[in-house]
Formats: sequence, structure tokens, C-alpha cells
Amino acid sequence: MTDSTRWLWMAGLFLLGWLLYLLHPILSPFLVGILLAYLGDPLVDRLERHRLSRTGGVVVVFALFAMLLLILLLVLVPMLGRQLVRLYQLAPEMLDWLQGTALPWSQSHLGLQDNLLQLDQLKQVFADNIGKTTDVLRVLLAQATSSGLALLAWLGNLLLIPVVSFYLMRDWDVLVERVRRLLPRQREGLVVKLAGECHEVLGAFLRGQLLVMLALSVIYSVGLMLVGLELGLLIGVLAGLASIVPYMGFIVGIGAALSAALFQFGLEPYPLIGIGVVFMIGQLLEGMVLTPMLVGDRIGLHPVAVIFAILAGGQLFGFTGVLLALPVAAVIMVLLRHAHDLYKLSGLYGETSGSHEPPA
Repeated sequence: MTDSTRWLWMAGLFLLGWLLYLLHPILSPFLVGILLAYLGDPLVDRLERHRLSRTGGVVVVFALFAMLLLILLLVLVPMLGRQLVRLYQLAPEMLDWLQGTALPWSQSHLGLQDNLLQLDQLKQVFADNIGKTTDVLRVLLAQATSSGLALLAWLGNLLLIPVVSFYLMRDWDVLVERVRRLLPRQREGLVVKLAGECHEVLGAFLRGQLLVMLALSVIYSVGLMLVGLELGLLIGVLAGLASIVPYMGFIVGIGAALSAALFQFGLEPYPLIGIGVVFMIGQLLEGMVLTPMLVGDRIGLHPVAVIFAILAGGQLFGFTGVLLALPVAAVIMVLLRHAHDLYKLSGLYGETSGSHEPPA
């Protein structure tokens, strides 16, 4: 590759990045559509192998997605909404318990100062706003309808997602083959190899880790509700979502569950032991069954890299950046892995082992 060609490629990549930065406010529905098509393509391929047409397979997968979304909207969202309202209502009582029970115990055993936490101000805030929880929907609707153009844009983006995902899912294999034909013939093998590794990493993470998060959400939620924890569903779902980072779901979940149990049951041992058993079972299932079976060892994304990628994407591009964070991190990881291999084979890394022997 000549210097002029290399500079031309660099200029093209810079212009592409700049264009994406300018267009990122409207990219969200397209990225969500691409994500749904990417997740649904293996299912459509499997249905095709059972002699179903490509369009018919897409319709079946769309019906499955629609059913899952309907269950989420009709069952899970109202239950979580009620628990959020209940949490908001319990907040003043939790602050009373913290001020009257937990804080004096901490002061007597840890030597904390009396005015370390200004709980009276927090209690006053909740007391002033506790009666407004039923007006949340009205306030949200007023905010949404305050700008008719913004509301229409939001509805348009929402309706655009299934349209984009349907056509992409239907033509996914065709589009991939067309992109492959555009590759330089001499570089096709390397690019296909790198793309295959990126697909393996990203597919394992998105499909596998999402299923692990869903399974852990169910395990934690059902277990905590069986223990009798009033906010068990909310804490279980939160712990499952936090499991996108290994061990984060366990830490967040058991901390929140034990705090809620101390407030609800006091120092009664059986609920506390039950919560510990629930999270122990969840961790054992995650480490011995769920992750090996659904994810395997193909991800290679370090937990710190996952956290940094999500935070950096959100900081730079908002919600669009969050959607792009993990795919970009997977591609960068694969490229760094190959750069590391090339570096180990280069003369820059070091001479051969024979040259390090001392002279006779």
C-alpha cells in the first residue's frame, strides 16, 4: 500500500467518524434495528434449515419478539412499577430505621459522629413529595406533549425500529455476502478471519450474556420473593442486569437484599440465611452451568473493559454510544489480539533465544 493510498484510507475513516458523530442523534433506531436483526438472524437461519422461507422465518421470529415484548409490558413492567412506588413510599420509614437503629449501632461500635448523615433533610423531602407519586404518569405525559415535534420524532423512531429490523433480518445474509464481495481479493481471507472472530466474541457476549442476565434475574427474583422479601422482584431484576459485569450482580444484589431484609425483618436469622442461600445458588449456577453453557470462554472482554466501554460510549454519544460500546470494544479487542501476535513475531519484540546466550 502506497503512502497516498494509506492517507486516503485514513482520511476516509476520519470523515466517516465525523459523519457518524454528526448523525448520532438519529442513529438509535437503526442501531436497535441492527441489534435485533443480529440477534434474530441465527434463529431465522435455523428455521430456513427446516424448509421455511426466509420471509416466513423472519415473521416467526418477529412474532416471538413481539410476544416477549407483550409479556414484558403487560406483566413485568407493572409489577416493577408497583415495587418502585412501594420503595418510594417506604423510603421515609427506611430513613427512620437508619436514624433510629442502624446509625446508633454504628456510632456505638464504630465511633461515628452524631451529625455524620443529615437524615432529617432527606425525610422532609420524601414527606413533601410522597403524595405526588400518583401524578407521575400525568407529569410524564405533560412533558412528552409539551413539544409536539419532539413527540412525533419519538414515535417515529419507535415505529422505525421494527421496520429496519425486519428488512435487515430478511436480507442479512445477502448484505453480508455483498460486503464480502467488495473486499480486496488479496485481503479477503484476513478480513473474513477478523470479522469471524469479532462475530464470535460479540455473538457470545450478546446472545450468551443476555441469556445469563435473564436467567439470573429470574433466579434471584423468584428466590427473594419465596424468602418473603417485599422488594424481591425489584432487587432480583437489578441484580440480574448488573450481572453484565461478572460478580457485580452478586455484590449489588446481596447488598441491597440484606439491607432491605434488615429493615423488613430486623435481625431475624432465617430471612437473612435464605437471602444468602439464594445468591449462593445463583452464583453456583452462573459459574458452573449458565456461563459455560451459554457463553463459554469465547468472550475475552475483561470486566473492566466492559465497564469502561459502556461509560465511555455513553459519555461521548449518549444512548447511541451505549449501543455501540460493546461492538466497538469487541472489534478493538480482536484487533489488539492480532496486533499483539504480530508484535511477538516482529524483530521489535526481541531477537531469537539463541542470540541471548553469552559469548564463549
